[in-house]
Amino acid sequence: MKADRLVATLLFLQTRGRVTALEVAAELEVSERTARRDLEALASAGVPVYAQRGRGGGWELVGGARTDLTGLTAGEIRALFLVAGPSSTTPELRTALRKLVRALPATLRSGAEAAANAGVTDETTWSRSSDADATPYLDPLQRAVVDGRRIRLGYAGPGRPAGERTVDPLGLAAKAGVRYLVAGTPRGLRTFRVDRVTSVRPTGEPVERPEDFDLPTVWRSLAARLEDRMLAATVRARAVPEAEVILHRLLGARLRILGTRADGWIEFEVDGPSLRALAAQLAGLGAQVELLEPPEARTRLARLAVELATIYGPPGPDPDPDPDPSAEAGPDPDARPSADAEATTRR
Repeated sequence: MKADRLVATLLFLQTRGRVTALEVAAELEVSERTARRDLEALASAGVPVYAQRGRGGGWELVGGARTDLTGLTAGEIRALFLVAGPSSTTPELRTALRKLVRALPATLRSGAEAAANAGVTDETTWSRSSDADATPYLDPLQRAVVDGRRIRLGYAGPGRPAGERTVDPLGLAAKAGVRYLVAGTPRGLRTFRVDRVTSVRPTGEPVERPEDFDLPTVWRSLAARLEDRMLAATVRARAVPEAEVILHRLLGARLRILGTRADGWIEFEVDGPSLRALAAQLAGLGAQVELLEPPEARTRLARLAVELATIYGPPGPDPDPDPDPSAEAGPDPDARPSADAEATTRR
């Protein structure tokens, strides 16, 4: 629309100072003739635009006149670019953001550009579900990333007490509903789950950003490293055909069905962080599943069976037999997860 083009032309004028019709045409992707007509239309409408002829000439606003058409506060601009920055997948949105950066006052432009490169969203999964983490430390982490300021980070790793470390916050990433801070540390680039952060204290010092740092590229590398650790072990097993639905729900994309055996059971492989974790996951299916390889996995499962028998004694009649695994059922509001399930989830 011509009105949109005129507004874009005006914003381009106020950010660039003096421009030629050819530069306006390149910016707005129109012909030079159309760009010149638009500039003349602005002047005719009373906008203080004038043309200076000759070498080095061009169009500019009289007296450096400015028009703030964004109406955005610094916080709103930061939030907008954090959400729609490097995670923007459409060329149209990326182009719109670039144009908006040029339209912002100079005092806000650098913050917007920093926010646009402060986050990445990874839509793939690690075959696990997770509730979106709500944390009071997300906002201070975003500010630290955008402002480029070093922080003292309080962090509690899995199974470890909280401790503090000094890190350089470089970006935020989201994967499968979980947010991660990408930060520089004395040991190199590391990731920290935002929902495990216990405190954020700015030091006032500037971050040391690695040369040619690109957040999406760095995140892909770190995510691959994490995934390798989460899929470090593989077991092969067999299961009764009726258990296949449960296996798919329990194991997701980590499950690989190899086929049907001569005995009528299905054979499958599954990956996990360790043989112990895999044995604990499959133990809940009882005699419906038999681990085949490696021998260490069978040994771990046998030990687990002995431990459970020591605690609970010999089995009695099942007071609540499992329903048809192919039937859909809603969650039981009174049900409590088993200790094995909780342990596996924590891992």
